[in-house]
Amino acid sequence: MLAERRHQLILRALRADGPAAVTDLSEQLGVSPATIRRDLVKLEEDGLLTRVHGGAVAEEGDQPFAEVAEVRVAEKDAIAERAAAMVGDGQSVLLDIGTTAYRLARQLHGRRLTVITSNLVVYEELADDEGIELVLLGGMVRREYRSLVGFLTEDNLRQLHADWLFLGTSGVRPGGHVMDTTVVEVPVKRAMIRAGDKVVLLADAAKFPGHGMAKVCGPEDLDVVVTNEPVDAATRASLQEAGVEVVVAGRVRT
Repeated sequence: MLAERRHQLILRALRADGPAAVTDLSEQLGVSPATIRRDLVKLEEDGLLTRVHGGAVAEEGDQPFAEVAEVRVAEKDAIAERAAAMVGDGQSVLLDIGTTAYRLARQLHGRRLTVITSNLVVYEELADDEGIELVLLGGMVRREYRSLVGFLTEDNLRQLHADWLFLGTSGVRPGGHVMDTTVVEVPVKRAMIRAGDKVVLLADAAKFPGHGMAKVCGPEDLDVVVTNEPVDAATRASLQEAGVEVVVAGRVRT
């Protein structure tokens, strides 16, 4: 395997699953621990990760949509299916950016709904579904991340209201705070929260605690969290205290 391809796979693994040991990366990629250590040195020199004792952690930052779309697809589909079941025919749905919202959009085909989004992949997925009234928010296009952002997007949201907001995240802190790595997306997410009647956070197990330097909202701004595995005790306690319902793939925990 070429070094460049190994580097891509190492970064993908660290971003998807968090910190990893040299031995684990060695097994995943089928190369020696010595090779992995050399790769980690190079990636640290490039500012893409930080080496820690026995392994490494990726630097926080934006990930292109196409890269993230390949990660944890089965988990995202389970979350999307459960989230779609919450929505009644004739209701309005606001979909955030990100790959889990896209997986949710795929579950909405054939429904009589209004879908509002700044997610270009959601728009492309639903554009030909004549049963869905589709509202695409304006704004500046972030091509690699397939989203619309900026004051135009926020202004559009001030004119709209939705029955449901399905929100994505980079991570959820133990205190229940919803975080994001992409600072430019945060004002749009906050405007979406104000426009949504019911706010549902879509977060697979890797998002607990996840990562992100910018706070989007606190647990008090959420109504429901949909995930694919039971949430850790500290986060669950924070969500419970705020009155948030936690839905875990086919069962409900409060």
